[in-house]
Amino acid sequence: MTALTEWWTEMGVPVDIARVEALLKISPAGDERKAAKPEAAAPVAAPVRRRGAKTVADWATEARAKAAAATTLDALAEAIRGFEGSPLKASCEQAVVSDGVFGASLMVIGEGPGAEEDRRGLPFVGKAGQLLDKMLAAIGRSRAENALITNVNYWRPPGNRNPEADELAVCRPFVDRMIELSKPKLIVAAGGVPAVSLLASTDGIMKLRGNEFAYATPGGYSVALIPILHPAYLLRRPQDKSRAWRDLLLIEKRLAELGG
Repeated sequence: MTALTEWWTEMGVPVDIARVEALLKISPAGDERKAAKPEAAAPVAAPVRRRGAKTVADWATEARAKAAAATTLDALAEAIRGFEGSPLKASCEQAVVSDGVFGASLMVIGEGPGAEEDRRGLPFVGKAGQLLDKMLAAIGRSRAENALITNVNYWRPPGNRNPEADELAVCRPFVDRMIELSKPKLIVAAGGVPAVSLLASTDGIMKLRGNEFAYATPGGYSVALIPILHPAYLLRRPQDKSRAWRDLLLIEKRLAELGG
């Protein structure tokens, strides 16, 4: 298990270290073990979800009100960090809001934070983030100069699983408000989760990638959106980097056409 975990990490696959360590403490069950009373150690459990009397719709309504009241990125980030509506918040170190240049013509929206992002409070800083930086650099973009990076979910799900529908729903008003405040000319949806969520699509990322879509926020801001393969996927399947390169060339071309 230890060797497998190390191999996963080298390949850029998200690993829940705490769960792996818990599993390593469990020995194979022999005859004596079957007859003995089980140890008191309990299995690793998912965080308890406590919403009180509020429903997902209630929290989404509260998120919309807080997002609408924010008139700057700093105010929006503060509203996100103070928001209690995500069931993931209690199990995370912090909210991971954004990184890069506010108001940049290019906005990259990913899925959500992993362990490294949760620890550092910044999106895309692990191995997948390093690859994303290289991809952006290939078309003359960087988070230090002319790109803004964020996610559709601001808190790390346990075990780095995909965020669930209710977790995305309560974050969505903040995502839309960030788009409205930053006013990018082009959005790149990095991976299937943000692409499907933003576009409300039933198609997978392989059908969506490489195509341009129109996205409009509830506040009336319209922007072009291009889905791409997630960098973590490319670390697992480097043979698909040719697809990613074609998508990057499309992004570069559209930014030039949009005056970005």
